[in-house]
Amino acid sequence: MEDHLVERIKSNASYHRLVTTRSRYSWTLAVIMLIVYYGYILLIAFNKDLLAKRLGDGVMTWGIPIGLFVIVFTVVITGIYVRRANGQFDDLTADIREKALQ
Repeated sequence: MEDHLVERIKSNASYHRLVTTRSRYSWTLAVIMLIVYYGYILLIAFNKDLLAKRLGDGVMTWGIPIGLFVIVFTVVITGIYVRRANGQFDDLTADIREKALQ
């Protein structure tokens, strides 16, 4: 990439807003995901009795739905990020690109 084009992009206020917003949003979702994941791991480590407790008279224990929740939560939080990235973040990127090439 040409140096003057890079400088035009870096001097654009929209670029700085994009970087700040995207970073803050990514870190927020990452921390939420880590809390859910490590909460599950800590639950396995320190409260095995809860996970081994049966749901009703069947063979399913609490560990199954809680583990499935972690998996589904991962897919949902990824979808939330992708939706925002494909909307707001892509719009800001297109605006930055357009202004830099003018």
